[in-house]
Amino acid sequence: MGAVDQEGIARRFWIKSKSDWTFAMYSPFFVSLASGNLDTHTFLNCISQDVHFFKAFAQAYELAEECADDDEDKSAIRKLRKRVKDKLKNYEAIVHEWGFEFPAEGTPIVATAKYTDFLLATASGKVEGEKVPGKIATPFERIKLAAYTLGAMAPCMRIFAHICKEIHHLLDPDDSSHIYKRWIDNYCSENFEASTLQIEDMLDKLSISLTGGELEVLEKLYLQAVKLRVDFFSIQPIGQQTVMPLSRVQSPAVRLTMFCDFDMTCTAVDSSAVLAEIAIITASKVDLNGSETKLTQMSSADLRSTWGVLSAQYVEEHDQCIESIVSSETVEKFNYEDLCKALEQLADFEKRANTRVIQSGVLKGLNLEDIKRAGQQLVFQDGCPGFFQKIVRNENSKTDVHILSYCWCGDLIRSAFSSGDLNVPQIYSNELAYEETFSTGEIVRRVECPMEKLQAFNDILKDRNSDDVQQLTVYVGGSVGDLLCLLKADIGIVIGSSPSLRRLGDHFGISFVPLFAGMVKKQKELVEGGSPNWKGQPGVLYTVSTWAEIHAFILGS
Repeated sequence: MGAVDQEGIARRFWIKSKSDWTFAMYSPFFVSLASGNLDTHTFLNCISQDVHFFKAFAQAYELAEECADDDEDKSAIRKLRKRVKDKLKNYEAIVHEWGFEFPAEGTPIVATAKYTDFLLATASGKVEGEKVPGKIATPFERIKLAAYTLGAMAPCMRIFAHICKEIHHLLDPDDSSHIYKRWIDNYCSENFEASTLQIEDMLDKLSISLTGGELEVLEKLYLQAVKLRVDFFSIQPIGQQTVMPLSRVQSPAVRLTMFCDFDMTCTAVDSSAVLAEIAIITASKVDLNGSETKLTQMSSADLRSTWGVLSAQYVEEHDQCIESIVSSETVEKFNYEDLCKALEQLADFEKRANTRVIQSGVLKGLNLEDIKRAGQQLVFQDGCPGFFQKIVRNENSKTDVHILSYCWCGDLIRSAFSSGDLNVPQIYSNELAYEETFSTGEIVRRVECPMEKLQAFNDILKDRNSDDVQQLTVYVGGSVGDLLCLLKADIGIVIGSSPSLRRLGDHFGISFVPLFAGMVKKQKELVEGGSPNWKGQPGVLYTVSTWAEIHAFILGS
């Protein structure tokens, strides 16, 4: 039987679907609504569709109740159905309480029909690979169908609860001018959260008896429901100018140029660890068969030990360097020049560390073909490949993309991107020196420190400078080495939570703003007929936890 952990199926599925529902939160609809300047006609058209959702929910609850196994479950589902029917009956009054005139119901739009058809088909047993209701013979099969039905409903509630809570955090409690505050308050209320938890708890309970295969079907239904609801918000016609998606709202006179770090920004592992593993595996093969590569190298045991020493020394000295920088008096007001001067210590440290790697010989004898194969198998951060695939193929987006990396081996990066058919135009990194196809152990040093990353950043922009086209720059990174570029770009986006970067940022007066909050603020500032202005904000960096946020912000859904 399938095992449900203490966190519960509903919670697990919600976390797993984060990359999908993020696109709803970052949609022009919710960002404009959060800012308080969403066109009321758009809002009313959207909420007029709720009637069709409520009717489908009520019908789906009725079918789920018929499939429930015991009286307690039936009673719980019946209460959920009654709550939906009461809301449907009183919806016009509820809309009046929000401060709006309820619009004519009208017919369901395509996005609404897609979800309601999907939900009612699921509740009727028309699930791919599953039996239809007339052939359901056992109580277990009926419970399974009830679970499937609730799995297709639960994320709709949670999406509203989560997004409205995120918006609520951004509202000024003393600001009475926000016309959607009552609507937001409704979905942040204890009553709505209680209803959301009830359907999730019921889903968890009904899932306990499901097999592993049935849980997979349930997960697919949950994720499909998320996708359909995201599609609903993504297609809402917005009647005013918005700040996103960034690649589409710029004027023809603006070219978007994107820069990105590689290690632990694009990837889930550090490239130095990958190169170390290749070296150790290569040495192990030499140990076993006694053969030698073209270039002499140490035994696998010595190699592993040396890598361990180099790694430990790097971490220790890096921490000491950061500690030395932040030991000075904290800066009250951000100053870019002061930060540059302080990071000279880091530059000296990084170059010394690379010198030790070269002198140790640990990179000697690496085969270029092995490096390329490792690059093809490199694990990217979730959502990163999809973003690059879309941005480089987007014919309607005038976007240049560049990778700036401390990685010792550009071939590893090129192989990683080419394996996913990610044709990134330019990669700026260090390179390994080779004799034929074997590494000599030397590093061709090109990008070793924050200043050299910044130099590459500036050189690229200088080459693309044009009197006819204005540059809008975005830099995505997550380490201390990215700080200067992050702050130099018009929009610096920090992904992840590097403690060292945060410490330095706080010490030098840098402000870290969640990207969603930044977008809402920009939407508020947007003047009708003007262009969104992301420039002129020294010392401000935006933070994200996933590539889905970056994707939604720059490219949309």
